[in-house]
Amino acid sequence: MKDTQTGACPVHANADHPKVMAPKIGVLVANLGTPDNYDYWSMRRYLGEFLSDRRVIDYSPWLWQPLLQLIILTKRPFTSGAAYKSIWNNEQNESPLMTITKAQTAKIAAEMAETYGDTVMVDFCMRYGNPSTQSKVEAMVKAGCQKILFFPLYPHYAGATSATACDKFFEALGKEKWQPASRTVQPYFDRPDYIEALAQSIEKKYAELETRPDILVCSYHGVPQRYLMEGDPYHCQCQKTTRLLKERLGWADTEIKTTFQSKFGPEEWLQPYTVEEVARLAEQGKKNIAVCAPAFSADCIETLEEINEEIFESFEHAGGEHFTYIPCLNDDEAHIIAMSNVIRENLQGWI
Repeated sequence: MKDTQTGACPVHANADHPKVMAPKIGVLVANLGTPDNYDYWSMRRYLGEFLSDRRVIDYSPWLWQPLLQLIILTKRPFTSGAAYKSIWNNEQNESPLMTITKAQTAKIAAEMAETYGDTVMVDFCMRYGNPSTQSKVEAMVKAGCQKILFFPLYPHYAGATSATACDKFFEALGKEKWQPASRTVQPYFDRPDYIEALAQSIEKKYAELETRPDILVCSYHGVPQRYLMEGDPYHCQCQKTTRLLKERLGWADTEIKTTFQSKFGPEEWLQPYTVEEVARLAEQGKKNIAVCAPAFSADCIETLEEINEEIFESFEHAGGEHFTYIPCLNDDEAHIIAMSNVIRENLQGWI
């Protein structure tokens, strides 16, 4: 084949053979998702897709869907929309998660281009909302990607995050006539380069502060306690990240703590709950704390609104005085290097 842009007939094929693109390798990174806007209907569509995912809410649809459609999706779009409005990137008219994911993808693409030239195509998708996983798989196949590496941007594995992202990827592959070979990336919660990136971000922030915080709270997104008992490794992976981070920083056990946020519904979730723990710390005399969110690869509604507003207010109302939020790694250079290293390792044997 000669034409790498529009495709060409294979050299020994008949003239009427369908054109075939020059073979490429796709790297598709995936994040959770974002509503298209913060108005009621945009929020309802997004929340409806998210909360209908059986990986996220595994209650019987016969019980859950009437509650979701008739009650939750009637009220929640208003409160969630207000929360998104408070953090919205008005200049780009998109959520911060979208802005950051675009920046991460562009920098990863530059890293791949430096290593592999134009043989690797890098793009991103969202598990919920747009751009959809299916649309991006279709685009990669159309561009000639005969192999696709799928990279959920979650350092830690959980059924409600990594697994459901992979489910959607496999579903998209199942609709392709010429299905590309595929690989998925393992969680990177304990990689030395990821731990180093986390440690550097904390050291940098601490160096900017006049007074050193009494404790660093590592707030991870929560899941029901039941998931742990059913075999989900998420809780253990979060605990290991905190331990490795503590060891890299050279801190004592009393200087760092693991908590879990974003509890939803009536059942017990992983504990301690961040919103309650920061209040308890303030009441115990720890008036100066810092909070980071290692489970999030990019700042989003759970960090920019929940941590910076709801969790901060809980700490302040309990007598806390100084609250510092340490941003996610986002498109920080050390984070981009770590993720690019993950990709290069997973492409071995393909290039």
